[in-house]
Amino acid sequence: MQALRLYAGPRARQHIELHGLNPQDVGVIPAAAGGPKGLILGPIDRFLFGEWLPRSTQAVHLVGASIGAWRMATACLGNTVAAFERLERDYIAQHYELPPGQRRPTADQISRRFADNLKLFYGGRVDEVLSHSRYHLHIVTSRGRLLLRREGALRTPLGYLSAFAANAVHRKALGAWLERVVFSSVPPGSGAVSALPFATQDYRTRQVPMFADNFMDALQASCSIPFVLRPVKGIQGAPRGTYWDGGLTDYHLHLSYRLPEASPIVLYPHFQKAVVPGWLDKAWTGRHRSSPALDSMLVLAPDPAWIATLPNAKLPDRGDFTRYGQDLAARMQVWSGATSAAQRLADEFAQWLERPDLSRIEPL
Repeated sequence: MQALRLYAGPRARQHIELHGLNPQDVGVIPAAAGGPKGLILGPIDRFLFGEWLPRSTQAVHLVGASIGAWRMATACLGNTVAAFERLERDYIAQHYELPPGQRRPTADQISRRFADNLKLFYGGRVDEVLSHSRYHLHIVTSRGRLLLRREGALRTPLGYLSAFAANAVHRKALGAWLERVVFSSVPPGSGAVSALPFATQDYRTRQVPMFADNFMDALQASCSIPFVLRPVKGIQGAPRGTYWDGGLTDYHLHLSYRLPEASPIVLYPHFQKAVVPGWLDKAWTGRHRSSPALDSMLVLAPDPAWIATLPNAKLPDRGDFTRYGQDLAARMQVWSGATSAAQRLADEFAQWLERPDLSRIEPL
């Protein structure tokens, strides 16, 4: 059984048929929200950013939401392989000691610990992330509007109930409740923010320059799952408001990407085939299909049959925090087992690059 499957849009497949796939072909790398599911992509991240992409010199746009934003920011650090290894270790080892009688951590406790972890991880290295000579980083967040402009015990649930109803009618209607705000790095010597590598007619969008004084807040906001973490407020240089998880507006970054002619491929390491537009679209399977926006995309994803061989026959997910509770050792063992097995994904992709087998590329 092969662990890795490859799915390509028609333009991506045509390019690979004519030219194969070379590191200089890659113009954009998206990174999905999805919490612990993203751990399965660690070995591929280490191969791509530590070995394969350094063979080229072109600029690459890295677009991430939630854990995907954390992964793409990590890609911008020096000694990238070690940085990704630390990300994996730290994420697997995260734990919240609870006082007697408390069954689960509060949103305040998780938010404080997450902020502390980001400071430990990126402390003293933010300029290293933002000044990368090749990688242009874009962190996606969701800014609340109407009832979601502020957090409240009543207004937040009512706001998200209204957002869900609006999204059920039409995805674009969700923009009345949540808008996409993208924090983008400023390339060294340019003096201007990196242009977004995707069109924004699909959805209400703002772009904000990302500097050292708002990087931590932007990254925390992109990971702030409603009711699990607190939203982030008062982000330096950004419109006033309350900022939530970027996956709400762009769960899997189903975007109309703009690519230079010399780098025409969107290379997407993902934990599944479907590129779901927003988190609230999970229930609407008709929105999980591919679209012309993904014509230039090559998705690398684990085979569902291989996933069934992992511990608990599934990818790590947020439900494991409840499943294992305070038994940190048991959860760490399961997640570490899954991430160790995922080395096969990277190995198979490296082998495929050496001898591209077009019969393995399936329609996206």
